[in-house]
Amino acid sequence: MINKYSNNKSEEMNNKTKKVFVAMSGGVDSSVVAALMKEQGHDVVGVTMCFSITHPDSKKPSCCGVDGIQDAKRAAQILNIPHYVLDFAKDINEYIIDNFTDEYLNGRTPNPCVRCNQHLKFGTLYQKVMSLGADYLATGHYAKIHFNSDKNCYEMKKAQDERKDQSYFLYSMKKETLPRVLFPLGDLTKAEVRVLAEKYKLNTADKPESQDICFVPDSGYKKFIENRVGESASTPGNFVNEKGEVVGEHKGIINYTIGQRDKLGIALGHPVYVYKIDKDTNTVFVGPREFLYAQGLHARGFNPVSREFPINAPIEVQARIRYNSPEVDAQLIYLGNGEVTVRFKEPQKSVTPGQSVVFYQDDVVLSGAIIEKSI
Repeated sequence: MINKYSNNKSEEMNNKTKKVFVAMSGGVDSSVVAALMKEQGHDVVGVTMCFSITHPDSKKPSCCGVDGIQDAKRAAQILNIPHYVLDFAKDINEYIIDNFTDEYLNGRTPNPCVRCNQHLKFGTLYQKVMSLGADYLATGHYAKIHFNSDKNCYEMKKAQDERKDQSYFLYSMKKETLPRVLFPLGDLTKAEVRVLAEKYKLNTADKPESQDICFVPDSGYKKFIENRVGESASTPGNFVNEKGEVVGEHKGIINYTIGQRDKLGIALGHPVYVYKIDKDTNTVFVGPREFLYAQGLHARGFNPVSREFPINAPIEVQARIRYNSPEVDAQLIYLGNGEVTVRFKEPQKSVTPGQSVVFYQDDVVLSGAIIEKSI
């Protein structure tokens, strides 16, 4: 099982002991990565990002909270490797939480995990460990980094276990970092990782997964935003139907997202869905299901993690418009300046501004961008 090493840098690494910093969140995945790197004979250092976030009343596990730091430190002690805690409180506020709040206030639905990978894990943290003499930064993500000798470049690829694949959240990494990043779990299943955790007698072997956004308390993201900006976050406005008629009053646009049907608080005698949110007029538009479908989308912040793209030349891809959606056939046109247009082969439901659209060819993650609007 240990030989199922997902980065085809194994020959290079086996020729010489490397200094590998492992981002340890306090979960089972990153703890096993540290164990694997040590067993391969490398000089391993554990690092944990401290966000100074506490949810004292929460009973759910959270990455990078106080409990996570303690669990990471204990795992490092078991493995007999050094472990350091780095202060990222300013970074998470600047790059993640402020953006998260602003996006909801603008009627969009953000994905903070994408930005965390972009700006923190493979941004500030990556730069920090490299300045400390790291040869590699390893994490517990389920994905792969592969060197394509035919194209003479590194590529990001899906994990072997597509149920655990996290490549959707990693497209925002800069391609320049790929040669020095390791994803050792890319060929393993979660069950295999837990078996390894038992083998190494790690304290995290039976720890449940963290599913929620680490900085949002149990009371939910809406209350979190209200606590940050005040009652203005929930300014009431109009529900307007597809005919332009006012059909009710909403409780603030932060409470709604594209495709939502439940908890609208209006009864029209037939199902209606949120199909558009207009921040400027504080309006939530609702209509029948068919209003959710779009022929394509426009996106910005395009990042070609695995390949370069010609401008204005259509490319056939498989596109995923949210993490839990299947990939669909589409045509991608890079317009330049970080902007793309996407045309779906078949109309797609609930294209949501603020979410990421990620582009694949087979198991290779080509690129991704942030959805601006449906077209």
